[in-house]
Amino acid sequence: MSITAPTVKDAANLEHIVAGLRAKGIQVPIVADIHFKPDAAFEAAKWVEKVRINPGNYADKKRFDVREYTDAEYSAELDRIREKFVPLVELCKARGVAMRIGTNHGSLSDRIMNRYGDSPLGMVESALEFARIARDCDYHAFVFSMKASNPKVMIGAYRLLVARLNELGADWNYPVHLGVTEAGDGEDGRIKSAIGIGSLLADGIGDTIRVSLTEDSVHEIPVAQALVREISVKAGAPVTESGLPTAYDPYEYHRRDAGQVSTQGFTLGGTDLLRVALSREQHKALEAKTQGGIDPGEYRAELVAEDLPVIAVDPRDTASVAALHRETQPCLVTVADDLGLNPVHAFRLLAAHLDPRHPILLKDTLTPARLPASALDALLRSSAVLGSLICDGIGDALFLRNETAPGAAIRLAYNILQAAGARIFKTDYVACPSCGRTLFNLQETTARIKEATAHLKGVKIAIMGCIVNGPGEMADADFGYVGGAPNKINLYVGKKAVKFNIPEAEAVSRLKELIGEHGKWVDPVPSASPVA
Repeated sequence: MSITAPTVKDAANLEHIVAGLRAKGIQVPIVADIHFKPDAAFEAAKWVEKVRINPGNYADKKRFDVREYTDAEYSAELDRIREKFVPLVELCKARGVAMRIGTNHGSLSDRIMNRYGDSPLGMVESALEFARIARDCDYHAFVFSMKASNPKVMIGAYRLLVARLNELGADWNYPVHLGVTEAGDGEDGRIKSAIGIGSLLADGIGDTIRVSLTEDSVHEIPVAQALVREISVKAGAPVTESGLPTAYDPYEYHRRDAGQVSTQGFTLGGTDLLRVALSREQHKALEAKTQGGIDPGEYRAELVAEDLPVIAVDPRDTASVAALHRETQPCLVTVADDLGLNPVHAFRLLAAHLDPRHPILLKDTLTPARLPASALDALLRSSAVLGSLICDGIGDALFLRNETAPGAAIRLAYNILQAAGARIFKTDYVACPSCGRTLFNLQETTARIKEATAHLKGVKIAIMGCIVNGPGEMADADFGYVGGAPNKINLYVGKKAVKFNIPEAEAVSRLKELIGEHGKWVDPVPSASPVA
């Protein structure tokens, strides 16, 4: 159980909270979540089983200053951090208290930002600075996390962390805690979480997970349980061959540079958009609804899967792959069904073997006769498979089969593309889960902002309950809505605050005005009911 302790007074009250829980027979370990206050972390460590500290916020203030640090200045900064951090480490060591060194993409220090940039490398180095201090104290009861709201950044950071730990040696094999922070709510939040967490579970990375939704916490648990059940148990060992190069950069996104194939009025491959394929039966059902006067909105079926000129192969079959290499023109290729392979590993293996001029049709399952047991399982499985491959830069079209309902299938396919950053067709939201630092009702506010802005295609809006990760997580957002004080809102453009202390009752209207001032507001157009 995680409890936010923003101040020393809050941290001291953990004594009574823990005592009350234990008196009721509740033995769940308590984690104190600390950001800016070393004194609060020290006080909390007296009462709880685990303390989470954020290296970017711990004893640092972010001014977003651009400056060059000499080696001597950088070393002096680390000495200052050591002075603040060592007392906490020594107390945790003496009491047997664990620690999570939890880096967030949105809260890197100025020191890290100026030397390593706003990058996965910066996230990793930020955590390792604190880990080295802990190890110097012979303290090893800590875990790492590398959270970001962008699944691509999150995946790259965790992979880079594990690679660095492997380079440092066997005694650096510390546990890793996975999570996509500020994932949002509803289907979008679940899809983002499945892409980030599912991709890493398929890599064999991760010891614990946290799903962060802008919903009541009880709704996060079933999603986390389903992810573990649907992804990690079925992932198996990655299929590799000695000396086989990967077809993607595991640390930084680059789309696979495929040749182009024209089919059904679309071009697949190259820099063209990833297209969505559905079965002929689903196409007919969607067409019937459209002809009946129902507007499909942005969700439009593009390809009929059965009519695609696609070649299905076993990526382990060298003869079949060699035959494709002899083709003079690009061919659309996919993995054959029922090979007993995990689809993520199978498509990575196909991309590694296949001549890059051939575009690839992704499938969310290679066992279409065995569909998921529930809509949630289907959503998570499809998101984890397709999203992780898209984030690896693999794929030129996708065929979603885990969800059979036509409207749900086409919506899920497009939402996976949006969450993976492959096709932006609607407003994108970054919204944090509620905690003790939150200065307004996140769920109600997020709903109001979505109601007012959901028609702004391609605009990214961050909704943050407090300032902890606000400016940093909004680095790639267009606009931000951040709790600045009780009942007061600050509005941001990018990571710069431009309007302060707006009464909460006026803040959504003022956000709309701000979007208009920057030329990104359009009035909503009334439309018919979307395809269900």
